Amino acid sequence: MDDQPQAQCQAALQALKAELNEEIINLELSAQPVILDQQAVGRVSRGDALQQQNMALANLEQCRRRLHEVLHAELKFSEAEYGYCEGCDKLISLARLLARPDSRFCLDCQSAAEQTH
Repeated sequence: MDDQPQAQCQAALQALKAELNEEIINLELSAQPVILDQQAVGRVSRGDALQQQNMALANLEQCRRRLHEVLHAELKFSEAEYGYCEGCDKLISLARLLARPDSRFCLDCQSAAEQTH
């Protein structure tokens, strides 16, 4: 990969990392245990609060997994292997890397993996 596209991908990766870190902080606050006085609030409001907490926990887990992928991509940069598909070892398209800088697979290999799941 040439220097300019590599710099673009690295900048996109850093921006994604910062965004995910900020989102994780916000979700950790939203996912804290729900403590409501049922007498004062009611069961429906408590149920809503618990549902929101569960959604925050699910989103938090998803963000943490995505951050793990970003860290993996950063490691690939340090090993000069960034941008190569882990399925077929071909270069991943620049458009895909700019759209999803933590991509491990080219579109063909990603599609094939999704069809088997």
